Amino acid sequence: MRTLSIFFTVLLIGLTMSFAKKAKLSVTSPAFSNNGMIPVKYSCEGGESSPALHITGVPAGAKSLALILHDPDAPMAGGFTHWVMWNMDVNGEVPENFKGAQQGWNGTKQNGYKGMCPPSGTHHYHFMVYALDTKLSIDNNSDKAALEKAMEGHIVAEGELTGLYKKTK
Repeated sequence: MRTLSIFFTVLLIGLTMSFAKKAKLSVTSPAFSNNGMIPVKYSCEGGESSPALHITGVPAGAKSLALILHDPDAPMAGGFTHWVMWNMDVNGEVPENFKGAQQGWNGTKQNGYKGMCPPSGTHHYHFMVYALDTKLSIDNNSDKAALEKAMEGHIVAEGELTGLYKKTK
């Protein structure tokens, strides 16, 4: 009977932890508001520099931040990933045209940021930021799927900023 009681106690603790709500990060940019239009300078029609980001609400125990910039509206299976980055500093400041941290493959199989360039219509660009309880040891040729796999079990907080872009020409 004691073994059964211990089993259910451990099971209850495990279920409680798996359903525990993750902390929420606040992700903002001085370049655009949430669900606002992203300026041309960050697109294929501009200089393709990445926008500055501010991340607040990083839990005290976080060791690093990771970011995925994804366009689910792209006309290809699974959408298009514009930026994959990890082992960012937990200070939460990502300056414009950021080249630091470790940057993996975008949808063109190149490292770093790839500006918005939707073939038609207005697309949604999701800047998803994750606070992790560790630094990651993955190859710089890692893509979105590899980063997501490496983050499993290490996400202590997450947040998102969504921007919109439509070509001007």
